[in-house]
Amino acid sequence: MVSAPHEAMHRIFQEDPGLFSRLSDVLGLALPPLESAEPLTVDLTATEPLERRVDTLLRIETQDDGPFLLVVEAQGKKDPGKTASWPYYVTYLNNKYRLPVLLLVICQDHATAAWAARPITIGLPQWPTVTARPLVAGPHNMPVITNVAEARKDLALATLSAITHADNPDVGAILKTMSLALRETPDVRVEPLVELIAQGLGNRPAAQQWRNLVAVDLSFYTSPLSEEIRDEGRLEGRADAILVILGARGIDITHATREKVTTCGDPEVLRRWLIRAASVTTSDEIFDEETPIGR
Repeated sequence: MVSAPHEAMHRIFQEDPGLFSRLSDVLGLALPPLESAEPLTVDLTATEPLERRVDTLLRIETQDDGPFLLVVEAQGKKDPGKTASWPYYVTYLNNKYRLPVLLLVICQDHATAAWAARPITIGLPQWPTVTARPLVAGPHNMPVITNVAEARKDLALATLSAITHADNPDVGAILKTMSLALRETPDVRVEPLVELIAQGLGNRPAAQQWRNLVAVDLSFYTSPLSEEIRDEGRLEGRADAILVILGARGIDITHATREKVTTCGDPEVLRRWLIRAASVTTSDEIFDEETPIGR
């Protein structure tokens, strides 16, 4: 039950909202003169559910200091909305689990990392009430691992290093190191790391470098990505063969033909076009289903 003193200590501000301006000297705050004060509803219950999700949440146990919660947020660009979300995550989780909370933000570029590392304060400039200080990992502080033995010592760290350095001019050397380090790693460990690096590189040029390395250095390895890469290799090889045959026969290859052949993703269709390439008189005839094969 709420006590009377409890009610009195805060309701006085409802009776005279301007009291806070006169209390500022006692609190040691240098506030500008207040123009107005208005009581607002004290009910903070959301009338509609507000979905908030962290990227990853881990409960970490320690030997001496007890458990804590680790919030991991991946941040691809500056997002002003995070100045509200991140303090909320920290205070909500601390209240729910009654555990210390650590916020870690992972970035892939220097500008975003510098932005994410800034403390987020809620309150007044003269007296911040809540301050959230994210830890930030990114290209500014993650090690550049180009030594195979070092990568093998901590494959997870090496994977994160490769992802955070996706835009590094030397990313090719980083990825080559990772592919060699994974060659002697059990398949059960290789699969998630290969896929995570592929995802982490996104559509950057380095993504194709990684796909090529997986196809060559990890040719023994079977995964959705590796099978996709090998299928692509077979398709590219068949498409190249069609164009080589047409060229060797002195047949002019139109731009439309070259585009259609190189973008075809159906191996059976490419096989039919390959057979027709040996007998057609114009490059476009390979697409003609009525053209007899070997006429």
